[in-house]
Amino acid sequence: MGRMTRREVLAMGRDLGAGLAAGAMLPLAGCRHGGKAAAGPMSQSMVLAPSATAVGLGSLKAHAVNANLLYGCAVDVKQLRADQHYGALVAEQSSIIVPENAMKWAALRPTPELFDFADADYLVDYAERNNTKLRGHCLVWHEARPKWFDSVVYQGNARQIFTEHIGTVAGRYSGRMHSWDVVNEAIDVKDQRADGLRVTPWLQLLGPDYIEMAYKTARAADPSALLTYNDYGLEMDDAASEQKRAAVLVMLRRLKTRNVPIDAMGIQSHLTAEGFNAAPRRYAGLMAFISELSGMGLQVFLTEMDVNDGALAGDELQRSHAVAQTYHNYLTTVLGNKSVKAVLTWGITNKNTWLNYDKRFLRGDGHQQQPLPFDGEYRATPAFFAMRDAFDGRGMVAPVASSAQEADPYAPFTPHAAGDMPVKPVVAPTVQSAPVPAGPASTLPAMPTTGK
Repeated sequence: MGRMTRREVLAMGRDLGAGLAAGAMLPLAGCRHGGKAAAGPMSQSMVLAPSATAVGLGSLKAHAVNANLLYGCAVDVKQLRADQHYGALVAEQSSIIVPENAMKWAALRPTPELFDFADADYLVDYAERNNTKLRGHCLVWHEARPKWFDSVVYQGNARQIFTEHIGTVAGRYSGRMHSWDVVNEAIDVKDQRADGLRVTPWLQLLGPDYIEMAYKTARAADPSALLTYNDYGLEMDDAASEQKRAAVLVMLRRLKTRNVPIDAMGIQSHLTAEGFNAAPRRYAGLMAFISELSGMGLQVFLTEMDVNDGALAGDELQRSHAVAQTYHNYLTTVLGNKSVKAVLTWGITNKNTWLNYDKRFLRGDGHQQQPLPFDGEYRATPAFFAMRDAFDGRGMVAPVASSAQEADPYAPFTPHAAGDMPVKPVVAPTVQSAPVPAGPASTLPAMPTTGK
């Protein structure tokens, strides 16, 4: 295949000639000629017009804006540095981005005494050059810890290291972030605590108040960013999702009761493809959950969306249809609640998706998963048009109400009896910022170098 121009790379690129010649009918409502988008499942009688375009006014970004939404994706900074076409695609399609790894502890803390902000600074500069909002991910997580963590951090210094990290990172980008995932994945009912909290190093070192401490420290460091709690496994109408939603609501209500600064809930939305002809899931439990969040005054972000096709047969066309249908079913339902303000996919191209690198999710037949709106050559996939159609149809589907009208099952909980924990002043450790190769020089101020 010869080198494609940027316009060809970003153009609506599925080569459907062979498929259409064979009579393949794509279940896509993304190409609409004059009429309104269908609000329900995509019609299998609709085919994709070869002249449809995925750029400019046809981009996910543009269609999301028309639906009062932000669309964006997780960004691999190394790919951003190395591939100008990748950077152009992200900018073309996204009004908000989030780093996959560049702002996690392991990436920022090469040693206990040093910070390395090179990749994070590069991403902030990229976002500002392209007039794109930026989410931070993430200030507190039990994974992606530096190698030195377990041998260095103990109860005597955990609080200082914890607040120092949050204050330094959030403070460096104060006023420049749309939002932060302050705490990530702190709930796991399988750990069998009465409060539903996951047993993590931070819980063991600091106790359950580490969550409150994190939000208060983040707010002090960056008063303007929206502070988010982010978690997975909340989407399905099954017992596991219902238990997790209940535990998350108990935690959030406790935080709100204690006036802890929290503004939004991130629902990761890692989904599994439905069968090609499966009836749409209605996500009734999730919709009731989102209604509860809205009642607490919280915004809702879909933060890490992708669709795993690992359980489906190997036929690529059938799998792409099933993935697209899953996007459409989910988004047309969830976007019925106006509290949902942003949709981010975890990556933008199938070439770079974590599902094709994480051994837990590799397909047994050796085929690549195709969970995202663009393929490995930056051509729009059926998922792209399913998403775009769902954005266009926002507001045409009534929210799914909870079937339970009895007393709120999440109401009983006991607020923490102790007084608010004061947050010690942040003492910034030495900062080491590696030079940023390629692109214009960083516009960020140099961090002072101080002794610990």
